[in-house]
Amino acid sequence: MRKLLLATFLLTGFTFISCKESSTKQNQTKQETNNEKSKTDLVNGLTIYQTENLIIKKLSNHIYEHISFLNTDDFGKVACNGMLAINENKGVIFDTPTDNKSSLELIKFVTNKLKSEIIAIIPTHFHKDCIGGIKVFEEYNIPTYATNQTIALLKNNGQIFTKPIKEFDNNRTLNIGNKKIYLEYFGEGHTKDNIIGYFPEDNAVFGGCLIKKVGASKGYLGDASTAKWSETVRKIKLKYPKAKIIIPGHGKWGGTELFDYTIELFE
Repeated sequence: MRKLLLATFLLTGFTFISCKESSTKQNQTKQETNNEKSKTDLVNGLTIYQTENLIIKKLSNHIYEHISFLNTDDFGKVACNGMLAINENKGVIFDTPTDNKSSLELIKFVTNKLKSEIIAIIPTHFHKDCIGGIKVFEEYNIPTYATNQTIALLKNNGQIFTKPIKEFDNNRTLNIGNKKIYLEYFGEGHTKDNIIGYFPEDNAVFGGCLIKKVGASKGYLGDASTAKWSETVRKIKLKYPKAKIIIPGHGKWGGTELFDYTIELFE
C-alpha cells in the first residue's frame, strides 16, 4: 500500500511539475510574441505625437519621421516629411517643418519630451518644404548645416539668414553622441542641390524629395534634372543596397523598393 501511495504521489507530482513547466513555456512564448509584436509596431511607424500642424512617428530606436503640411497652388495641401535622429540625448533634424508654428512644436517635443538637445538642422535642398521654419531654429540658436549649392540657391531666392551657416561642399559627417550621421551629395535630381542623410546605426536613409514613395507621380519638376535623376538614385542604391528605413520627401516611408521605384519613374 505504501509503495502504491508513493508511486501515486510521484506520478501526481510529475504531472503537476509538467503542467507548471508547460504553463511557464506558454507564458514565455506569449511574452516573446508580444515582444515581437511590439517590435513590429515600432518598425511600422508608431505615431507618438499629433496635432493639426505636426505628426511625429517613431520608426526605430533612434529614428523619427516628422510630417508637416504645405498648401500649394498645383497640388493642394501636401504632407511633407523630415527626419529626426536621436542618440545620447542629442538630435539632428533633416529639413524643417513647413512653417514656424510646426517647427516650434518639433523643437519643444525634442527638448521637453525626448529630453534631447538639437545640435543641427539640415535643409536637404532649397525649397520651402525644407526651410520653411528656419527662423525658429535660428531663434533657438540651433546650427544650420547646408551645402554651398543650397546656400547659393536660397540666397538667390531671397532667403535671409540671421545666423551664420555651417557650409560644406558635398559631404559632411556629424557626431550624435557616440554615433555618426552622414550628409551626402550624390548628384542632381529633384533639384541640383539635393542631398540625403544616412544614419548607420539604424540603417536609415532620409532621401527627401529626391526619393519618391511607391506609386507617386513625378511631382513638381520646375527645378529638376530629370535626365540625371535615375542615375543619382542608382548611386545611392549602390552604396546602401540594404537600407532598412528610407524616408521620401512626401508619402509613406519604406525600404529599397523606394529606390527601385524612383529609378524606374525617371528612366
